[in-house]
Amino acid sequence: MMFKIFVLLANLVGISARLNEYIPLLNSDKYLIQHTDNSSLPQSYSWSDIDGVNYLTKNLNQHIPVYCGSFWAHGSISSLADRIKIARKAAWPDINLSIQFLLNCRMGGSCNGGDHLATYEAIHEYGSIPFEDCMTYQACSIDSREKSCSDKKLFECTAENTCKTCDTFTSNGGTCSAIMQYPNATISSYGSVKGSDDMKVEIYKNGPIACGINAEQIIEYTGGVLDEPHALKIINHIISIVGWGYDATIDKQYWIIRNSWGSYWGELGFMKLVLGENQLGIEKTCAFAIPGDWTTHNVPCYEDGSNCS
Repeated sequence: MMFKIFVLLANLVGISARLNEYIPLLNSDKYLIQHTDNSSLPQSYSWSDIDGVNYLTKNLNQHIPVYCGSFWAHGSISSLADRIKIARKAAWPDINLSIQFLLNCRMGGSCNGGDHLATYEAIHEYGSIPFEDCMTYQACSIDSREKSCSDKKLFECTAENTCKTCDTFTSNGGTCSAIMQYPNATISSYGSVKGSDDMKVEIYKNGPIACGINAEQIIEYTGGVLDEPHALKIINHIISIVGWGYDATIDKQYWIIRNSWGSYWGELGFMKLVLGENQLGIEKTCAFAIPGDWTTHNVPCYEDGSNCS
């Protein structure tokens, strides 16, 4: 399956344009789950505040240091990182995961777009995903056309581009080398969900989910509950849904959405969208992953990356 995904991605290089980057690589209905118990859910629920505890990891921005259509990775990985934090009962420090590793190894897409469900499948089949400080985000993939991404060997799927460190300045003869035993997290299972009732149960029981949305209607969002019942439901972007709320002034529930456009957008990187009407297509293309294991004690390397065996 992974080979098929890589081949398809290779044939899609250069096709995408802004807000036209969602590339469905898997039939989500094949992985669909349905919850039988969707009653007795609270009117409002958000993983940002469960009895005063925040279970969400940090906000992300896919567009720096250069533009990159990696929303599929940001939406899926922020949701996965949140679920790990939930499983760890919000223990310090947070575990953030390497989106650049996914770009380097084409695990669900590239800077020209991708698929959130395929991301979870790729991580599951590969076996793990490194922590973020193994390979920090550079907003580049091997098919990127940005000048800062021109050194393609930096974005190939190699051991050094999975986890690495550099020992000193290059002017002083420094070199970079791969870290072979690195902190990582795994996925035990993954699936898809759709429809507001099943989505709410999945979020309530297990944590945030990654969902498709029509981003054309949210580019200029500045706050409040967005209510666009007549807007197109095409999917061209992936976000994560972290909970839901209720607005008495309009007597409607709304999704609490975290985007990957930075904290300067929306309500500190979040937005609200009317729930239960599949507005902007948000209730038809959702995916999730169940965390497996994660590194709790590392193999202590020296500062220069040696002594890691």
